[in-house]
Amino acid sequence: MRILNASIALSAILLCTLPLSAADTAAGKDLFAKKCATCHGPAGEGKDAIAKMFQVEMKPLPSKEVQAKSDSDLKKTILEGVGKMKPVKDIDAKNADDIVSYLRTLAKK
Repeated sequence: MRILNASIALSAILLCTLPLSAADTAAGKDLFAKKCATCHGPAGEGKDAIAKMFQVEMKPLPSKEVQAKSDSDLKKTILEGVGKMKPVKDIDAKNADDIVSYLRTLAKK
């Protein structure tokens, strides 16, 4: 009986602490390729020509500096833009979560 109660309690805790809709990394990769890679490059390395055109320093997305940002900060950048980067068109909060999930896979080890 104790094991059953412990299992039920653990299940309840896990259900309450897990996000209701987990980010989809594969969908994020596809969205990144369609919406972000034009400027950021297919591996998030950044494109020098775009950086020069906008007169900005484009930090590589796999860099420690970018990867140190919180998921919330990255999501906000995608949805609202920052500096000369405009918000990404036709992206909702779930899509942004998916892209952030994919960005985490780019981290340099």
